[in-house]
Amino acid sequence: MERGQMRRGFGDGRERRFGGRGVAQSGDSPRRKSPPPDKTHAEEFYYLKQMNTKTPMVVVLTDGAELRGWIEWYDQDCIKLHHDEQPNVLVFKQHIKYMYKDPDFDADA
Repeated sequence: MERGQMRRGFGDGRERRFGGRGVAQSGDSPRRKSPPPDKTHAEEFYYLKQMNTKTPMVVVLTDGAELRGWIEWYDQDCIKLHHDEQPNVLVFKQHIKYMYKDPDFDADA
């Protein structure tokens, strides 16, 4: 007789696991934390809000150039800035460093 078989309550080790928890029964799936969503829609919400109110924006590019205008259109890869005096500009998002609301815009003009 082997040593493991002589002890009571240990059996063959299949019913016990770390910390004394039992192994999941057949049919039970182990519970795992679901991965975070790929898309939170926060970016879409921000763009739509700025588009609907035609908020004057400053877009700073990765090379330091600043573009001013309001967001007329966007998709997954780019945004379209509308200018009153200058031609409209299509900007790829990969070239945008950051953007903010234009503090120099005069609402009365």
